[in-house]
Amino acid sequence: MKRTIGIILTLIGAVSTTVTGMQALEDSDSFSVLGLDVVVSQANYTPLIISVIVLMIGIVLWAGSRRS
Repeated sequence: MKRTIGIILTLIGAVSTTVTGMQALEDSDSFSVLGLDVVVSQANYTPLIISVIVLMIGIVLWAGSRRS
């Protein structure tokens, strides 16, 4: 049971981390000032952080089920 939940959470976390990470990259703007590239991000990183946490929980559950 723990293994199944771990696999499901890992897959959901990996997909959502990829999607929210791409959205965060798209919400970044860059411009040049005196020859330096300046990047300004207007992205909301909360969904990305939550996705990474779900991914880590899934990995821990999946790895923990192999030891039992």
